[in-house]
Amino acid sequence: MQALNSDIEAGGGELKEPPEYEGSLGRTMFDMPSSDDGTVTVLLPRQRLEALPRQSLVRIKSTDKRSYLGVVVRGPFAEPDGLRADSPMLVSVAINGALMTPKYHGRVQVEIIGEELDEEQGEEGQLAAENKTVVPPRRRPLPNSPVFVLSGEETTRVLRLAGEIRIGVADSHEDVDVRVPALKNVWPRHVGYLGTTGGGKSTTVSGQIAQLQSTKFAVVILDTEGEYTAINEPTSDKNMLRSLKRRGLQAAGVPNTHVYYLVGKQTRNPAHPSRKQFSLVFSELSPYAVIEILDLSDAQQERFLKAFDITKLALERLKIFPVTDTERQQLLELDELESGYPKMTLAHVYDVIRLIAAKMADEADPYLETPEFNKGRDQIKALIDQGQVPKNVISWRAVMGKVGRIKRLKIFDTPGGGLNYKEMLTPGRVSIIDLSDTDSPQINNLVIAQLLRSLQQQQEQNYAEAAKLDKVPTPTMIFIEEAHEFLSAQRISQMPVLFQQVARIARRGRKRWLGLGFITQLPQHLPDEVLGLINNWVLHKVSDAQVVARLRKSIGGIDDSLWGRLSSLAPGQAIVSFTSMARPLQTAIDPTPCRLLLVD
Repeated sequence: MQALNSDIEAGGGELKEPPEYEGSLGRTMFDMPSSDDGTVTVLLPRQRLEALPRQSLVRIKSTDKRSYLGVVVRGPFAEPDGLRADSPMLVSVAINGALMTPKYHGRVQVEIIGEELDEEQGEEGQLAAENKTVVPPRRRPLPNSPVFVLSGEETTRVLRLAGEIRIGVADSHEDVDVRVPALKNVWPRHVGYLGTTGGGKSTTVSGQIAQLQSTKFAVVILDTEGEYTAINEPTSDKNMLRSLKRRGLQAAGVPNTHVYYLVGKQTRNPAHPSRKQFSLVFSELSPYAVIEILDLSDAQQERFLKAFDITKLALERLKIFPVTDTERQQLLELDELESGYPKMTLAHVYDVIRLIAAKMADEADPYLETPEFNKGRDQIKALIDQGQVPKNVISWRAVMGKVGRIKRLKIFDTPGGGLNYKEMLTPGRVSIIDLSDTDSPQINNLVIAQLLRSLQQQQEQNYAEAAKLDKVPTPTMIFIEEAHEFLSAQRISQMPVLFQQVARIARRGRKRWLGLGFITQLPQHLPDEVLGLINNWVLHKVSDAQVVARLRKSIGGIDDSLWGRLSSLAPGQAIVSFTSMARPLQTAIDPTPCRLLLVD
């Protein structure tokens, strides 16, 4: 030993890491035939194995003086030193119950995000650090280059995770919050919340509603199950309370919430302090959208539109609309592909259909429900005689049956039952449209069609008024629960006019601070046209391999390692991808602070 110590001393003393390696966790390894382009293997000693969890950001200072940023996409794995993990000796020891743990090391696979350049070296990049610019990598780090883990603060900066809206915490991290800013280039670009039942979509959405409300967004929720009607109260769920405590959060209700439900129906939360019944307004619905939602055949469509045209003439003849010059100008600008005819009610159209059906069947004139039409029936009959009305009483009775069916629900044109859209789009107001008692996708689609169009028109007005004052309008988010019921592939093939309305709202909304949130447990039913409208994603567990494969084709920017984890995500976990983030992250979603009325 004395001789050995003398040799060490003669050789310059104990081995010391070069200064450029100090503080590093591991070293890059040589490439092998199985290596993947864009990734490198990093080896690290046993005692540092826990310091480099999955999704950690690292800086690789290549021995050729280049600096790279990367993210751990696989690992850390433990491997024995000098042995194969499946060597006969280790297998034999394990199956015979003997205790033998050889020395081992760690291995992680790192995906290269980009190469860091000094600002003065000057090249436009995608990610800006304090004094570095990150550009796409042009080379690979060389073997035996030191690898350093980035701090939580630097990770947040590099991945652009700062913002007012907190979504959760990056998985495998305790000090990296996943946040997105309340900016125009993020939220109005629309969000998709996808995942199987029980994956945590409602928790995610309610938590984001609470934070959007606190940043003075106007929020509208089209709630088909009534789950969100109690978010004005703090959660009392024991599991949620424990989770909130672990995250340093507190239970709290969402202030300024208001519940709306259809006339003749019930709300799921009758104890809510702010409840209001509303009715649909037929004049706000495009006749072509009504045709699609009622699923009229070609012959029935022809008769419905003929009755609609006669009703328009009757309104004019009876001096109901238009009357003033302003109303006549409004009529010239009317686009029936987007909205209905002013002051026309469903009862007006139904009265005309009844008169035509009675005429075709040579029956006595029926009593008309609307007083103005009943009084002017002779003028309406004259319009029918002049209108070259299609024959075939059977088709007319079929149209009358379908229109009469929704009319008997008494959800249209109730006096004082219209919604105040300007009030709904005030800062910090949360409007919950409770559709839990309708039990009819057809009625829900009528409600959603009217609300989307009317809210978009109101936001257009708000935008124009704000522009005159050189201000920003109130940012607005509209969440659509069970979006597959409204916009399934089958439905939009049958309802092209309705889908085009939604597409126009989505495109215009991006410029008007109006965002849409599509929530569904059946993403396989959403067509590519709808997926193409969405730029931000919160993906909870999706088990179906075919659905995952289809989503991979529609959603860019998510790496293979994250797609591989999608089918095994636990409740409350999600893959989060927003346009403000440098790359998607697997995230532990924050528990909701408010009460949900979940459906079993």
